[in-house]
Amino acid sequence: MKTTLVGLAAGIALLTAATNASADEKSELMAKGQKVYTEYCKTCHQANGQGMPNVYPPLAGSDYIKSMPRKTIATEVVNGKTGKVKVNGKEYNGVMAPLPAKYTDADVAAVLTYVYNSWGNPGGVWAAKDIAKVRKKK
Repeated sequence: MKTTLVGLAAGIALLTAATNASADEKSELMAKGQKVYTEYCKTCHQANGQGMPNVYPPLAGSDYIKSMPRKTIATEVVNGKTGKVKVNGKEYNGVMAPLPAKYTDADVAAVLTYVYNSWGNPGGVWAAKDIAKVRKKK
């Protein structure tokens, strides 16, 4: 019984450490993502993610973000997007420039983590390796 309790306590300690590391990692991604967003994305999508009416779609509470596969969203951020898109019931027809090459896969993962965890979006954490896969298919 004593051995079982010691093993259980050790398992709980490991689980707690992993959870804390994950929270720390997410916190770092959010901070880095906010920086990238402020430097580049904010110009069109605005500081609060509301976009610009009839010009740039909102990211805040975006049904597009909630409904599109993550791979599609990553591809659009990396490669840009042109043409019609419907977001929250309104149609937009413009151009989203690709994120400049100066931004690394880790930067893209961070900004996507920031957007996905801000303004009522679905949440989740992005990894640089997922962005690298998108860039390889370019």
